[in-house]
Amino acid sequence: MESDNGKGLILAVASSVFIGSSFILKKKGLKRAAANGTRAGYGGYTYLLEPLWWAGMITMIVGEAANFVAYIYAPAVLVTPLGALSIIISAILAHFLLKEKLKKMGVLGCVSCIVGSVVIVIHAPKEQTPNSVQEIWNLATQPAFLVYVAITMSIVLALILHFVPLCGQSNILVYIGICSLMGALTVMSIKAIGIAIKLTMEGVSQIGYPQTWLFLMVAVTCVVTQLIYLNKALDTFNAAIVSPVYYVMFTTLTIVASAIMFKDWSGQDAASVASELCGFITVLTGTMILHGTREEEQQASSSGNADLVFGSSESVRWYESRKSTNEEHLISLYSPEY
Repeated sequence: MESDNGKGLILAVASSVFIGSSFILKKKGLKRAAANGTRAGYGGYTYLLEPLWWAGMITMIVGEAANFVAYIYAPAVLVTPLGALSIIISAILAHFLLKEKLKKMGVLGCVSCIVGSVVIVIHAPKEQTPNSVQEIWNLATQPAFLVYVAITMSIVLALILHFVPLCGQSNILVYIGICSLMGALTVMSIKAIGIAIKLTMEGVSQIGYPQTWLFLMVAVTCVVTQLIYLNKALDTFNAAIVSPVYYVMFTTLTIVASAIMFKDWSGQDAASVASELCGFITVLTGTMILHGTREEEQQASSSGNADLVFGSSESVRWYESRKSTNEEHLISLYSPEY
């Protein structure tokens, strides 16, 4: 293995450890903050005062920084599949620290997502690394990629304005969809910034190009949006499910965005295309299994937390505790049969 690939491998593994741990730290911080104010899933920002949440944020930043540097030293085919390690780490930590259990079908869903994502990445087309920020700007302003950006932003706006109020608390794909769509654009911007930094360190300054700062602004905007809705997802859904679904969608959309921007799909043989299609089907299957597991957990939680308290012969009082609202609803059922 070449020296640069070795550096990229070490950085990618370290990144997965930090990012996987950050999910758990932020989840615990969100739980503590929810006890003292409005939950993040309902628009609250009390988690900003929680030290444990900030510990998770710093851990995630360190992990993302390591991942960013890994992409400079090693190709995406080597770095991206290692992101699956963060899923395993977060699931293990969630099991011991958050007491969040994954059933057998949930484990199967995680394995399917990981296998499908790895197959997609392995057979994804190789990209040609640009030699300047100006070259990336030319690729970013080509008609095909501009159409992709327009479609992405339209979907993100539709999710934020319509689907978040409608089903954001019940469908994990809403919050994670926003994070993943914006994440794909983040990677494209980060790649440009990384090349600018690398070239500048080699003596070819890219600071004077306005495109460098534009890419930086896009990256910051996308990252902030990702963090807001990732917090909502972690506060609402099981961390052991958020992590793999986010990984699957983010990896898939990043590969699609990269292929459109860098035109790497041309020249692939039939075997590679078939392998990618199989990978996509496997990913979609795993995602549906994980989402089904989430629905089963919600139903089990509702039935487990419902207590029947019998009063007089003419009434039955049903106290139902719901995790999503942390409120106790009293329902009185009047019937002579009781």
